[in-house]
Amino acid sequence: MKPFAETRLRVRYAETDCMGVVYYANYLVWMEVGRVDLCKSLGFNYRDMENQDGVFLAVAESQCRYRSPARFDDEVIVKTWVDDANARIVVFAYEMRLAGQGRILATGHTRHVFVNRAIERTRLPAKYHALFGI
Repeated sequence: MKPFAETRLRVRYAETDCMGVVYYANYLVWMEVGRVDLCKSLGFNYRDMENQDGVFLAVAESQCRYRSPARFDDEVIVKTWVDDANARIVVFAYEMRLAGQGRILATGHTRHVFVNRAIERTRLPAKYHALFGI
């Protein structure tokens, strides 16, 4: 089983639309929160990778399949894991569920290219390979 992180979020009123459900773009924000938490659980801070190593994760692709609505004040669990990685790219996968019920709200993935400060493609430093499962 691949290492994963679980992040708990509470739906804020500002995250809902006029129908009272979470606006679709907020799921992408929750995926970002999950990625940052996964990096911490793997043993490093994403901010340190940017500041100390000059390596950034540029989003090249995102996909989200919406299965059930979340509403204001619901508690949501975002499960995040590395689905695939090599020295040039990493793919994170996500599953968002309603806490307590386990109902799947959405699933998705994001594909990232490793880039430097000049936003040119680069390789992931070797010190991170094991953390990403490379």
